[in-house]
Amino acid sequence: MWRNTIKSFLRRTKGLNVRVKIRGSCSRTEKKWVLPTGFDTGLKTFNSLTKQKEPLILAREGTATCNVLLISRNIALVLQVQLRTYRVRPRPFGPCMRILSRLFGITVIHAMVITDIDDKIIQKGWQEKVSPAIIARMYEEEFKKDMISLKVIPPAVYIRVTENVPQIVAFIQRIIENGNAYATKEGDVYFDIQSIGDRYGKFGAGGDSQEGAGSSSKKDVRDFALWKPSKPQEPHWESPWGPGRPGWHIECSTIASSVFGSQLDIHSGGIDLAFPHHENEVAQSEAYHRCDQWANYFLHSGHLHLKGSAEKMSKSLKNYITIKDFLHSHSTDEFRMFCLLTKYRSAIDYSDSSMSEARASLASVSTFCNDAQAYIKGQLQCLPVQDVFLWERLAQTKASVTRALADDFDTPRAMNAIMDLVYQGNCQLQPVSTAAGATRSPEVFGAMMAYIRDILDMFGVDLFYNKEAAAMSKSGSLQAVVEQMTQYRSQVRAFALTRQSATPGKSQEALYPDRIPLLKASDDLRKNLAPLGVLIKDRGATSTWELTKRTSEITDTMKDRNTESSL
Repeated sequence: MWRNTIKSFLRRTKGLNVRVKIRGSCSRTEKKWVLPTGFDTGLKTFNSLTKQKEPLILAREGTATCNVLLISRNIALVLQVQLRTYRVRPRPFGPCMRILSRLFGITVIHAMVITDIDDKIIQKGWQEKVSPAIIARMYEEEFKKDMISLKVIPPAVYIRVTENVPQIVAFIQRIIENGNAYATKEGDVYFDIQSIGDRYGKFGAGGDSQEGAGSSSKKDVRDFALWKPSKPQEPHWESPWGPGRPGWHIECSTIASSVFGSQLDIHSGGIDLAFPHHENEVAQSEAYHRCDQWANYFLHSGHLHLKGSAEKMSKSLKNYITIKDFLHSHSTDEFRMFCLLTKYRSAIDYSDSSMSEARASLASVSTFCNDAQAYIKGQLQCLPVQDVFLWERLAQTKASVTRALADDFDTPRAMNAIMDLVYQGNCQLQPVSTAAGATRSPEVFGAMMAYIRDILDMFGVDLFYNKEAAAMSKSGSLQAVVEQMTQYRSQVRAFALTRQSATPGKSQEALYPDRIPLLKASDDLRKNLAPLGVLIKDRGATSTWELTKRTSEITDTMKDRNTESSL
């Protein structure tokens, strides 16, 4: 049913763009990448097929079709899913999907293929004495939960390989009929590399051996498996070549074709998938559809490295951290900021210092927003601000951010522009003890804060709502208590700061000696509350407050202790 829904949507949107001309699936004469015709988005993206930035042109106006494999290694932290190593970086299609949809108004139809059968799943099933299907579902659900915890936008549809084996068999049969694959007497089916001549090697690795010698019946060592005969006690499906199961590469091609037909706008994955996986996908898909250009753009993301190591994070090297462990020490917003500060195509170094940089960037933005709110409310007294200058900087920032994101989703450059705007705003929000009669300009700070919030929300970073604040707000009374306490402290502090009238021989007014202990008690209260997550800031005659992550950590600890004591 979901296939019909997506295809119906694609048929309806096709008529929106009179310039659409999807390249045909007849002659297969073009060997080089050809710029698609259709809707020009105005964006440029680095296309791994050409090794350079290309204009992003879609087949249909306002709609991008995208396919990704769940086990694709295109993400930033490691999670064991289906007994493979997944790097959970919402790049390129976390922030990039958000950028396309929220900033440029492009609906991304994103299908994710779930490989729920392979050698390691089968072995794990044997070890646990349960069905491989149970193992696969368990890790699939773990993956989805972790994606939710990282605020990764889910695909339009998850599609399991085991539910599409008949379609895969039919896909293989057509490739054989087209003269691009062959069956062996052992029950294997291999793609025939030589049948497509020099069209193989679009990612620059056409001459490399990829799967070893394999069967002695192979025509070419580069030939890769489309179908594999099953071994004793392995899950299997019937086929014209005997009982077996699909090869890895054929899964994605079949399912992508069943959803999107003979044309795919964007295919994404980690750079390690370019060869052989994506190379083989292109070969078999173009052989099936008899077309020149099955996927127009390939977006590949860089690997995650431990700081100081040239090796990527992987389970085999035991140099990884799970998402659950990561989120014990860091917030989701810190994780997302960590990713935004590096281009999706670049290798990314995970270290305490890189996470500290992300945390510091978030703290700077949060501080500005809190100070701006205090200024708007009249709680923060400042000298007259240069509002004309700030309006100009805001306009420049908007233009810079849009240019950066239209240029291959350059999130580091966009964040640099945002952080510069934050700096300029902070320079204007310097508190003074009194600013009676000074001209105020709350509008510009409201506009700056709203824009920063919208951009970060587009990236999945929410400074004004997080799980810590949500947990605290459930009690309903905590924030009200802090508000009343802060107001009471402000009144006591103002009383303690009242000065005596100047006396002969003294040039300055002095505090009342008997009120100094009250002032010290007010300062002690502010200092003692900070480690508990209540941050009070004195702003002249008034004070503001905010709740930090530390509050929820202590609240959780208290809940745990209460639970233990009740057992």
